[in-house]
Amino acid sequence: MRRGGAATLALVALLTAAGCSSDDGEGGGQRTLTVFAAASLTSTFTELAERFEAEHDGVEVRLSFGGSSDLAAQIAEGAPADVFASADEQTMARVTGASDTALAPEVFATNTLQIVTPADDAVRVDALADLADPGVKVVLCAPQVPCGAATRTLLAKSALDVDPVSEEQSVTDVLGKVTSGEADAGIVYRTDVIGAGDAVRGVDAAGAGEVVNRYPVVALEADESADAFVRFVTSEAGREVLAAAGFGAP
Repeated sequence: MRRGGAATLALVALLTAAGCSSDDGEGGGQRTLTVFAAASLTSTFTELAERFEAEHDGVEVRLSFGGSSDLAAQIAEGAPADVFASADEQTMARVTGASDTALAPEVFATNTLQIVTPADDAVRVDALADLADPGVKVVLCAPQVPCGAATRTLLAKSALDVDPVSEEQSVTDVLGKVTSGEADAGIVYRTDVIGAGDAVRGVDAAGAGEVVNRYPVVALEADESADAFVRFVTSEAGREVLAAAGFGAP
């Protein structure tokens, strides 16, 4: 009986220790919030996540950036995301339309297109029409990506036929091709040109003001932390961060 009692006590102690270890491993109730966001939101959402964590003890924001269409496909395939921020409403609709749990998305910012060239701009691109010159190596977002869809709309409005040397899956990839010297010019968002600073030269594109991308954000399930993050993004503080990066008001 003594052996049985001792074994029972040892088992209870072991289970208790395991329970304490599990709590410690979770950081004392630490909540990890996974946010999928369009590549053009990288700098702003990184700052917003840091501010959100500072104001919400016990919440860690895990960010995943990429082309909106790629992120939407990942979510559709079951990738664990709590919040999704897209660079256009069409891509967002593909996610929320296929979900029974997503809340209503809210537009929190707008963005417009701009031509980008390397800082030295050796070929001198000064207007949208210059991109149609066969001697200019142009890189664009792929048509299925929000920046690509907007670019095709802009070019169609201007009746321009541009043959890109490559089509990229995210706006940051387009920017990277230009800054690395692999392309003479590209079309990105105005915020990307601002964020790149002296590494690039921005050229206004005629008609860009008529092709505006509206950015929606949504909590993919009814979750307190996810809803709080969405509210933070759409708050006055969130919009101040976005405005400083060049985003327009919704």
